Amino acid sequence: MSALRAGSSARTAVVLASLSLALALASLLGLAFGATPVSLARALSDPASAERAIVEARALRVLLGAVTGAALATAGCAFQALLRNPLGDPFALGVSGGAALGASVAVLLGVGAALVPAAAFVGALAACALVVALARASGAVDARALLLAGVVLNTATSAALSLLRSALPGTRAQRTLSLLLGAIGDEPPSVVATVTAVVLAGAIALWAMAKHMDLLGLGEDTAASLGVSVRRVELAVFVAGSLVVGGAVSVCGLVPFVGLVVPHYSRAWVGGAHRSLLVASGLAGATLLVLADAAARGLFRVLSTEAPVGALTALLGAPFLFVALRKRRVDL
Repeated sequence: MSALRAGSSARTAVVLASLSLALALASLLGLAFGATPVSLARALSDPASAERAIVEARALRVLLGAVTGAALATAGCAFQALLRNPLGDPFALGVSGGAALGASVAVLLGVGAALVPAAAFVGALAACALVVALARASGAVDARALLLAGVVLNTATSAALSLLRSALPGTRAQRTLSLLLGAIGDEPPSVVATVTAVVLAGAIALWAMAKHMDLLGLGEDTAASLGVSVRRVELAVFVAGSLVVGGAVSVCGLVPFVGLVVPHYSRAWVGGAHRSLLVASGLAGATLLVLADAAARGLFRVLSTEAPVGALTALLGAPFLFVALRKRRVDL
């Protein structure tokens, strides 16, 4: 038994090291790739070069993409643990939509950029509460009821976002469009720092509850018999997950399927223990979104425009969900 545990720990360590290396390589690609190709060697060796200035500007965008991808994947992993269902994704549950709506209302009111993540967090938390309330109204708070409630909420928030966009003038309307489509932009350092701090705080809180998530996977009754305060843990995970999602969505908008696909593969790589699974999901999600953003910058470079990164993740995630349903790996 001890040999099996040692082998499992060694495998997990190798996977996490490989994911860390993949993230580092993806970040280098994100720094080098864009509308203007640059030499990383020259950027590092010559502080006065144009390449150094370009790389410094791209570094914030790469960091923001990594933070957003890690946030969505980590939150998806946590929500799947609560629902004991692989469709427990922030986008599917309507949490991302609630966060985007909260951020859009903040833009409508003209609040400072530093307060937009707070508004997105409130929107995400309100979405969680509404989804649970709608599910309870159906008679049972199970995975199917929560996901159906998420579909209803997503429809409502999409309509509200469209109405807000039509009511906003000029640059504010463009900002809400970016939130609706999902886009990683060139944000100022203060905004990137705020979002990173918010996401990190929520992710640490989720990681601290990893053992409780493991026990919830055994069923609510079993977890309660082992000393877990089920309702408190569920509330804490929803709050921490909303904080993580709100921080990411406040600047990058709706980026679907990252929280659905990444935990699925991470679970296959490191197993179901959430202390390792949350870290693996965060690293893999960060890598995926950094690469997706690099692809978004390059797809339409000839036309001097960019594809929304949310559209790319949707194109990647939709076939995965279709295959999973065809093979009946997803149980509604």
